[in-house]
Amino acid sequence: QVQLVESGGGLVQPGGSLRLSCAASGFTFSRSVMSWYRQAPGKERELVAAIRSAGGSTNYADSVKGRFTISRDNAKNALYLQMNSLKPEDTAVYYCNAWGPSFTYWGQGTQVTVSS
Repeated sequence: QVQLVESGGGLVQPGGSLRLSCAASGFTFSRSVMSWYRQAPGKERELVAAIRSAGGSTNYADSVKGRFTISRDNAKNALYLQMNSLKPEDTAVYYCNAWGPSFTYWGQGTQVTVSS
């Protein structure tokens, strides 16, 4: 049974930090491209950051470059997103995604709210 379980969301003030985690099971995590997406109210889901399976190369949305860092621990089947210098426009539900040639899986999402 495939599971992607996000955690670490919450309410934070502008300029603050959060670290999201995604615990994966039921598929070959180390061979999957892993990503974080987000969806704000009334907006489409968008890619925030992605990390390749081999070599760990990464890419980021322009809006988060220099503030967010994606990482993975293949030994723990875990994906992370370190979010610094958070802005109100970062408020959204954040989703963990796993992608392979024949599959794509989604977590249930975790809410991040940036507000004073």
